Amino acid sequence: MARYTLRQLAHFIAVAETGAISAAALKLHLSQGAVSAAMTELEKVFRVQLMVRRKAHGVTLTPAGKHLYDRAKLLLADAEELEISASSGGLELAGPLVIGCYLTLAPTVLPPLLDGFMANHPRVRLESVEGTQNGLLDRLSGGELDLAVVYDTDLPAGLASVELYKTSAYALLPAAHRLANQPAVSLQELASEPMVLLDAPPSSHHSFSLFERVGAVPNIRYRTTDFEVTRSLVGRGLGYSLLVQHPAVDATYEGRDLVSRPLTPAVRPLSVKIIWPEAMRLTDRAQTMVDYAAGLAWGTRNLAP
Repeated sequence: MARYTLRQLAHFIAVAETGAISAAALKLHLSQGAVSAAMTELEKVFRVQLMVRRKAHGVTLTPAGKHLYDRAKLLLADAEELEISASSGGLELAGPLVIGCYLTLAPTVLPPLLDGFMANHPRVRLESVEGTQNGLLDRLSGGELDLAVVYDTDLPAGLASVELYKTSAYALLPAAHRLANQPAVSLQELASEPMVLLDAPPSSHHSFSLFERVGAVPNIRYRTTDFEVTRSLVGRGLGYSLLVQHPAVDATYEGRDLVSRPLTPAVRPLSVKIIWPEAMRLTDRAQTMVDYAAGLAWGTRNLAP
């Protein structure tokens, strides 16, 4: 029988994350004495020093304390899952699930995920977050997200993933562009023309790499961080753009026509993946979402005229 309690571990995690017993006590709505006593009791139970306490300088975890912090986070997460699962007899998914999505993918990826998943699992409290890929990775590693849907580019090590589909970059042109009637366009032909760059990594990094591959340098005239603003500027004839995500309608918010053309020579397709930290054990809800997303028939658009 364990001689420590989940409450003591929760107090220890609060101290570790706030860096001070006083701050943890404030967060937990407890007295400093109660939190300090819980830390002392844990060190007695484990017979090891978990933290170095310095007056006016907070606490610093020892190697043993860091090990306990990692294991305690997992243990408390499992305990929470057990409580959620037991409340429904293990027969129905319930509880929170937060999924992030790269901002240009969100309009086409999130609606089918949220709609279909919630139809099958109405007791899950599903939330979605859109953002840049770097921002999503930070929130994923920080435990704010359970899963994220991103492009398989510029991803760090230590991530588990499942591929949802592949898609390729294409040239987005105004309807009146001189190359709009061609079946495909080359980057060399476009390089000297004004470009509207979707400046939201990894989209911008990917665009630069495509030009570098053919030994060309783009003439960037406008930079935006918004997918639809990019399309609207192209629709007004202010330049072309390179995009990866394919809306179902070739028109801007203003109703101006756009033309999508594949690039020549053909570019390597990008994978769209659902990811999570390798070290994190997925909840039943998250695993079910991964399975559901992988089973959808995503498909890609044919860009031939």
